[in-house]
Amino acid sequence: MTSPFMWYLNRGTGVVLLGLLSMTTVLGILATGRQFSARWPRFVTQGLHRALAGLSVALLLVHIVTAVVDEYVDIRWWQALVPFGGTYKPLWLGLGALALDLLIAVVITSLLRDRISPRLWFVVHLLAYAAWAVSVVHGLGIGSDSRRDWMVSLTLVCVSMVGAGALGRLGLGVAGWWQRRSIGGWP
Repeated sequence: MTSPFMWYLNRGTGVVLLGLLSMTTVLGILATGRQFSARWPRFVTQGLHRALAGLSVALLLVHIVTAVVDEYVDIRWWQALVPFGGTYKPLWLGLGALALDLLIAVVITSLLRDRISPRLWFVVHLLAYAAWAVSVVHGLGIGSDSRRDWMVSLTLVCVSMVGAGALGRLGLGVAGWWQRRSIGGWP
């Protein structure tokens, strides 16, 4: 089955997923921080993180199903799961499959969080960073709009958001740098 609707749905879900997964990643970074206030308590950030993660998973399923069902290009269901096994743009599709596999591990361990060790959950949850980065590269390589100005701008905003969040979490942001400098830390 092929139709313009399926193509637009697949394309649209990919674009929206870039934003959703980026926001989910940033909220995950913020949820691990220690700066919270009565106006914005930690549970609000964690709740938003979980809600956006759930929405992202649902939208990701739509993205995958439309890619497989649309016969315009030959993508088999197993090629969405097995990295680099496809014939259509194997590198870019393979990166999408790899990102999916990493996210599956993150989702499974999150669902089992109460039954597994916190350390195991944490270590596997770190794969979310890799999944996000790999999915961005997947979109840049396979996305039909990836070279358009608006998509380049959206991608740069998302990468900047996650990058700033990660640097801030590592204490390498501007505020962290200024604080270290003022107390005689490294420049």
